[in-house]
Amino acid sequence: MLMRIQSTIFISAAASALFALAACSSEVGEGKAAARAPADHAALADAAVDNPARPEEDRALDEPRKPAAVLAFSGVEPGMKVLELEAGSGYYTELLSSMVGPDGVVYMHNPNEFDVFATFAESLEKRLKDNRLPNVKVTRTLFDNLDVKDASIDVVTWILGPHELYYTRFGAYGLGQVEETYAEIYRALKPGGVFIALDHATTPGAPQETGDTLHRIDPAIVKGLAKAAGFELVEESDVLANPDDMYDKNVFDPEVRRKTDRFLHKYKKPE
Repeated sequence: MLMRIQSTIFISAAASALFALAACSSEVGEGKAAARAPADHAALADAAVDNPARPEEDRALDEPRKPAAVLAFSGVEPGMKVLELEAGSGYYTELLSSMVGPDGVVYMHNPNEFDVFATFAESLEKRLKDNRLPNVKVTRTLFDNLDVKDASIDVVTWILGPHELYYTRFGAYGLGQVEETYAEIYRALKPGGVFIALDHATTPGAPQETGDTLHRIDPAIVKGLAKAAGFELVEESDVLANPDDMYDKNVFDPEVRRKTDRFLHKYKKPE
């Protein structure tokens, strides 16, 4: 009964409000970004964050993560198809599910290799139990072999993830080849589609190996790879910037945990 009530809240309190705000005028089709009436992205994001169906443990993370600002920046709207790379246990999945509404889809992606993490499977099962997020589809692949059709996605998000391409626990490039991954993101997006990249910054000019040792990445590396794949950088946000960060510390170090300097980029696949 509780899950059915939550599903009702999801549709009535979040999705219906989002559709009213966005005034969507056309369906999403494959091969090109759909035309839509202008949407108030800040209001859409606020409605998702305020959704009463969200788990309380998620809300406890809102202050350092600033999800309303991040999601407003993303431009996600009702009816969209969103590919959420490296979704983890679903903090942002929950929010994106509310934002796209019942006519949209969120592809919740994680590599199978993440199953080695003790709490991952348990958290994921709890999040999706009894179909409480009915517009979410789980996909489990490496980053360079995404299980979506060509030009089928409106927005790809990769939150706190680009550095993982250099994580060597699963072997060198064990989660996917670098250039091939950015090419896959490009392939998946519709012309005019958007790629959102958010990650922990490190010292400018630092080598890619910081993705393994510190779980950080120089933003310039991401920019270079995105450009090489064909993307245009259209916007950057400093909403998660912290100039007092200590770039030589692992992001899990108590001195910097949840207080790192994080970059936020928006890239576009040309029309």
